[in-house]
Amino acid sequence: MSLSVAKTYSRAAGLGVIAGMRSMYAPAVLSHIYSRHPSPSIENSPLKFIQAMPTSKVFKVLAAGELIGDKLPFAPDRIATPGLTGRILFGALCGATVFKGENRNVVIGGLVGGLAALGSTFGCFFLRKSIGSKNKIADPVVGVCEDAITVAAGIAIVKNL
Repeated sequence: MSLSVAKTYSRAAGLGVIAGMRSMYAPAVLSHIYSRHPSPSIENSPLKFIQAMPTSKVFKVLAAGELIGDKLPFAPDRIATPGLTGRILFGALCGATVFKGENRNVVIGGLVGGLAALGSTFGCFFLRKSIGSKNKIADPVVGVCEDAITVAAGIAIVKNL
C-alpha cells in the first residue's frame, strides 16, 4: 500500500474514531477543512454540501451543543440505538468524503469510517465508564477529558491534511 493510500485510510479511520467519541465533531472538522480548501473531486458529487461554508457553521454549532449535552445527567448512552446509529452514519459520511476527495472508492471509505466509529463508540463508552467507576471520578469530569482528546485528535487530523 502506498503512503498516499495509507494516509487516506488513516484519515477516514481517524475521523471515524472521532465520530465514535463525539458524533458531530467529526463532520465539523471535515467540513471546516473542505469549506476552506475545496476538493474538485467532491465539487460535482452528492457530498458537495460538505464544502459549503453554511454546512461548516451548522456542524460546528451542533458539535458545540453535543459537547455540552453530553455532560447532562439525562443524556442517553452513546451505545443506545439512536446514538450508535448516528455515530456510525457520521463516521461513514466522513470516511466516504475523505475517499471521494482523494478519488478513491466512497463505499470503502464509508466502511472504514463507519467501522472505526462503531469500534470507537463501544471502546470509549466502556473506557469512560471504567475510568469513572474505578477512580471515583464524576462522569462529566471524565467527559471533559474525552472532549479534550477528541479536539486534539481533530486538530491533528487537520494539521496532517
